[in-house]
Amino acid sequence: MSIEIKVPQLPESIQDATLVSWHKQLGDAVKRDENLVDIETDKVVLECPAPVDGVLQEIRIKGGTTVTAGQVIAILEEGRAAAAKAAVKPATAESPPLKAATAIAADAGSGPAGGGTDMPLSPSVRRLLEENRLDPAGIRGSGRDGRLTKGDVLDHLNKDGDRAPVAAPAVAMTAAPAARPPSGNRGERRVPMTRMRARIAERLTESQTSTVMLTSFNEVDLSRVMELRSRYKDRFEKQQGAKLGFMSFFVKAVVEALKKYPVVNASVEGTDIIYHDYWDISVAVSTPRGLVTPVLRDADQMGFAEIEKTLADMAARARDGKISMQELTGGTFTITNGGVFGSLFSTPIINPPQSAILGMHAIKERPMAVDGQVLIRPMMYIAITYDHRIIDGREAVQFLVTVKECLEDPARMLLGV
Repeated sequence: MSIEIKVPQLPESIQDATLVSWHKQLGDAVKRDENLVDIETDKVVLECPAPVDGVLQEIRIKGGTTVTAGQVIAILEEGRAAAAKAAVKPATAESPPLKAATAIAADAGSGPAGGGTDMPLSPSVRRLLEENRLDPAGIRGSGRDGRLTKGDVLDHLNKDGDRAPVAAPAVAMTAAPAARPPSGNRGERRVPMTRMRARIAERLTESQTSTVMLTSFNEVDLSRVMELRSRYKDRFEKQQGAKLGFMSFFVKAVVEALKKYPVVNASVEGTDIIYHDYWDISVAVSTPRGLVTPVLRDADQMGFAEIEKTLADMAARARDGKISMQELTGGTFTITNGGVFGSLFSTPIINPPQSAILGMHAIKERPMAVDGQVLIRPMMYIAITYDHRIIDGREAVQFLVTVKECLEDPARMLLGV
């Protein structure tokens, strides 16, 4: 019995997707629920599992092709043994898998070659040859790998009885060094952007052109946060089943600051400002296919353990391409942490339609003046990029100061002061 394999239902507002790659080839035996192909949308990668055991009889859509929901992409023959692979009749519509553009060899040089080789010539050698109408093949090169040097051409001219001796220019104390030949692999590859990468590029461009972005900076002493983590991390992990990271502290601090300055949690729609009476915090996560921003819904109602568990779960599923579109949309404010990659300072870009984003960075020990003494403290630069159309510098700076104060005295977040 032949069964049609169709593109699954796409997330709401997604019109089409890209068939990325087949995990099975013609004639391969497959088991029920085994993933046959990856289909990528703007935000997530969908899997297309086999509905029954069988053999992949026909592949109608090749990798890299745009597809729509419900489109037939393959035919599965139910119940056939894997041994039938050799008897499978290739589909006429099947074409080879999409390949990356082949490497383009770089030009090794231009102009005539000397000494019977294809070595490139330096500009001074090429000019001498052209001015004296010489064939480089008739001149022996003394340079590296038989390369022609300026001295070789001058010697050849001076040895020619029909020509007057040619002297090197007075300003040149020595012969011009030969041009360094290209080395190593100088190939190039042209690879199309994935749908996710193209969508990220589109949204970042939209953010740059549709908002008036300004960034303010501050620095925060994380001594007390690190002390708390060091004191309770083992007990926290044992009791809560999650590691106590820095992000939960930052999420709680951001929520407290957003409550004090609600315009930072707002968004722009036409000529209106939309204030949100809830705090859905997006957290940037790096995946092999690009940056995504899972959302912590009602982060103000979440405890440290719930924040850490939810983030760990969503980050893992985001990297595996198994997170849903609903979990990636609707945030009111974003936190991004370039510090995990070693970034010390950056200006994050707003995640539209939001109006602000907080950037975390690497923690570095710095000498600080504390109560008249110079002490070494773990310091982090923090940055807020905001839409200056609706957020004034006063609100942005005071928001950042509030985040700083909450992190430098974590008890404030527990007491609500």
